Amino acid sequence: MRTKKFIGILLAASCMVSCKRVLNIDPQFSLDGQQLNSIQDYEFALTGAYAGFRSTSYYGATDGASNAFACLPDILSDNTNETGESLGNERVFSRWAYAEDESQIENTWIAAYKIIRSANIVENNIDKYASEDPGAANRIKGQALAIRALTHFDLMRYFVDNYDRSSTSAGVPYMTIFDYEQKPPRGTVKDDYDHIEQDLKTAKSLMNNMDHEINSGSSRGYIDADAINAILAREALYSNQLDSAIKYATLAINARPLAPRVVFPDIWTDASTSEVFWSCIFEAGQGAPGSNVYFPTTNRSQYRPNPTLVSMYDAVNDIRYTSYFKSVNTGNPPDPSNPSRLVLSKYLAKAAQLGKPDGVVNFKAFRTGEMYLIRAEAYSRKGDDVDALADLNTLRAARISGYTDVVLAGQALKDAIQLERRKELICEGHRFFDLKRTTRMINRANCSSFCTLGPGAREWTWPIPQPEIDANANILPQNPGY
Repeated sequence: MRTKKFIGILLAASCMVSCKRVLNIDPQFSLDGQQLNSIQDYEFALTGAYAGFRSTSYYGATDGASNAFACLPDILSDNTNETGESLGNERVFSRWAYAEDESQIENTWIAAYKIIRSANIVENNIDKYASEDPGAANRIKGQALAIRALTHFDLMRYFVDNYDRSSTSAGVPYMTIFDYEQKPPRGTVKDDYDHIEQDLKTAKSLMNNMDHEINSGSSRGYIDADAINAILAREALYSNQLDSAIKYATLAINARPLAPRVVFPDIWTDASTSEVFWSCIFEAGQGAPGSNVYFPTTNRSQYRPNPTLVSMYDAVNDIRYTSYFKSVNTGNPPDPSNPSRLVLSKYLAKAAQLGKPDGVVNFKAFRTGEMYLIRAEAYSRKGDDVDALADLNTLRAARISGYTDVVLAGQALKDAIQLERRKELICEGHRFFDLKRTTRMINRANCSSFCTLGPGAREWTWPIPQPEIDANANILPQNPGY
């Protein structure tokens, strides 16, 4: 890793949310965690790890800046089309024109490993308080392990070329200790999965013996055992472990049922956390997850929902249509005399701010809707069309007023499940990876240039950033085609 460059950055990340409180306790805060002197210090450091997810290179964004795991996978694929309002910031992605020296790819790499380092500072040192307060130590360590596992998995989604559980393709360096002199090799995809699953299962075990629940009331701001089941379900689907995908999706579904249709719109304004397993919390001034698609403060829609995809929703009866899209006049402020256009307004604002939307809203990283679609896909790939169809119809009935169950089987059912993933999860960080893991092509409708990307193209896998290779020759090989 280019870790010497990260020393000052990591310190900031480790106390981003509660930095004043940490500094008041011990102004000589140590990068390796040796001078974290109490359970409370570790609580603050863990909060800093969570804060790293708000990076503009992870879930957050500013007007024109990328958010690698929110809307960027839709910009990379066929769910959105660039508009005349674009500032060109994401064109390198929407045109698949990136190379080893692309700074936004480097920034995603850095943002992820900053989170991992923060998690490792906590995980590597918290055990010294295990005898003093075992319940608190377990609660803190479990979350650090889950954060570490999730972030490595997200890196894999972009930087490895084969998602199979037993793949010997080059993986990403799995960092389990904090050591800024390390120059780790990549290992294999199988190695990464071994670590991810071990970390997640250990985290779940630790959460069986805690001093108190991780999330209080309706808050879903922290990763608990239910969220870990959701992470494991997603990871199992990617890695083609279909029985595990069904198992963990079922555990997640049983813990948090689908939202009633009347409640569903409130999820997107943070008035409800129904069916949310974990949200990355955003407040004013901390970024805006959907701003590279639509930013209400400037009324700029750089990437609009693909019209062909939009036409597949039931605009009258599907609650997702009015929850996800909004017709807005052009101009800043919107001018009623100017033409309107349909924008993706999923991240418009929190409920209290809807009168003056600012684009600041929590990013829902894991939801029950996804769990139904994971389980439906796993069932269908195993040849269990009956259970797959039941999950598809259940999800649709929860979203569409007056829905009548359909009867599908075989490839038609598989296609319907993938279409429902597009409709349910637009701009939640999935589409590019869904096409990649199922070896399909990108074929953009309503498109005049840069319209297709074949399944064998190098651009499905991002390059390891060249500055990383320059600093660490052990990380070779570079990904194919770069």
